[in-house]
Amino acid sequence: MHPDHLALLAELIRTPSPSGFEQPVQRVIRRTLEGVADEVRTDVLGNVIARLAGPQPDCPRVMLAGHCDEIGFMVRHIDDRGFVYFAPIGGVDVHLVPGQRLQAHTAEGPLLGVVGRKPIHLLEAKERETLAKFKDLFVDFGFADGEQARARLAIGDPLTFAVELERLQGDLVTARAFDDKMGAFIVTRVLQEVRRRGTAAVELFSVTTVQEEIGLRGAAASVYGVQPDIAIAVDVGFASDYPGVDAKELGEARLGGGPLLARGANINPQLFALLCETARQENIPVQIVAAPRATGTDANVMQLSRGGVATALVSVPLRYMHSPVEVLSLADIEATIALLSATLCRIRERGAFIPQ
Repeated sequence: MHPDHLALLAELIRTPSPSGFEQPVQRVIRRTLEGVADEVRTDVLGNVIARLAGPQPDCPRVMLAGHCDEIGFMVRHIDDRGFVYFAPIGGVDVHLVPGQRLQAHTAEGPLLGVVGRKPIHLLEAKERETLAKFKDLFVDFGFADGEQARARLAIGDPLTFAVELERLQGDLVTARAFDDKMGAFIVTRVLQEVRRRGTAAVELFSVTTVQEEIGLRGAAASVYGVQPDIAIAVDVGFASDYPGVDAKELGEARLGGGPLLARGANINPQLFALLCETARQENIPVQIVAAPRATGTDANVMQLSRGGVATALVSVPLRYMHSPVEVLSLADIEATIALLSATLCRIRERGAFIPQ
């Protein structure tokens, strides 16, 4: 990956965006695409919609969607000793939270705290065997008392895991929130690449959607605003190449094997075939995963918009989803950008995606 592109991915990861609080990362997207897209606008929910005009007024309208929100937490209560109680935003595994560093994003800037817990020496046998509950967890910011805490924090302030992007071995990287700032990065890069090539016969909309983690809300609104003929969701998918995960349940999905192409009821068969044929012609590795029901992604609501939209889901395999140590391959990201950019150049007709 080019150093400038890796720097953008790292900036997106570093910038906080829990569901409902996405505007800091959306400002990065807008800044990146100003002067590249023909139009960049933000709708009332906070989705950023970047548009490249097509060569003809009646050319196919294509929407790429990558959600920019991440799981996180929200300040719910501040006690008189200055300890802060919080609630999860999205699907957070409570197993992973005790002992973590969290960053609160306040009106005055970021504030570091830790999720405290009694040391193991003081835990009774039953406590050691019992799963913690969010209502019992607290953040210690080091405040002297509640008055000092309330002067710095407000009820409803968002929090995130205090980790950023780091390199592992080879082309593997780890961070929080690859789900799905990686998708927001990809749809942004695809628009840049399509602009550079200048050969696509489509009107392209690159949309960084909001509030996916709490119900696909941003995509549901933005697809009505864009009214595409074709929509492709870009998200993470479950890797099955590490201990404890059963490939018989999830299918074969390994890091470095290329993007995952979903196949099933949520996916338009003609669009799926086009993605596969493009991958074959361009020598881009892909992995097929079964989706026997509606996917839990933006593809779900985009497919059902208005009179129906020809929809596909392209995912990057990810280990340890919804944790502060998500792991993926940079090569898979680059392959996904290449696949989508090449596919867009092969779309010619709106009516080509009616199932036959």
